[in-house]
Amino acid sequence: MLDPRWVFVAAALSLIGSITYARATAIGAARPNLVTWTLWAAVPAVAFLAQLASGVGLPAVMTLSAAVGPAIVVAIAVTTRHSRVRLGTFDFACAGIAGCAVLVWGGLGKAPAAVLLAIAADGVALLPTLKKAWADPSSERIEFFVLVAIGAVITLLTVGSWAMQEWAFAAYQFVACAVLIGVVFVRRRRSLHWSAVVPRRL
Repeated sequence: MLDPRWVFVAAALSLIGSITYARATAIGAARPNLVTWTLWAAVPAVAFLAQLASGVGLPAVMTLSAAVGPAIVVAIAVTTRHSRVRLGTFDFACAGIAGCAVLVWGGLGKAPAAVLLAIAADGVALLPTLKKAWADPSSERIEFFVLVAIGAVITLLTVGSWAMQEWAFAAYQFVACAVLIGVVFVRRRRSLHWSAVVPRRL
């Protein structure tokens, strides 16, 4: 187990990744789905409040950074208009689940359930970006997801209690980032393969 203060390193990595993505967005090198990233800012904020209500200590810092970072990306995307806004079933479903998380946490005070619902909401928010990454891998910046995944691992190594609300969100972050990294990597390799094969056929 790492010293709990390592969570600040994890949070810093997450913020650096977000700033890198925001910079790429500003110059048009990345094109975030605005709805997804807005929910990525809002849902961790719910999880952070739920963790505070449960008395979670320093591991909550990583969750807070997971809310602040996407908020920065959203702000840059809105001001530069380098974004993709596509409202669909996934977006509305995520908004509904996130609303349930807020109601469960605020109305019933069941923080563990709120964290689980926050993870579910964040996962649904991931799907539009996952679809975009599959169709257009060049629109994503893999560095962001790598840094967040590393930060999530560090956070997990600092956890002193295995109560679900302490480790679940960090574990989810690692899995989500690993999936996105895999999709972007595989799709980029396939694109390079076909760009090399097609000219030969011509």
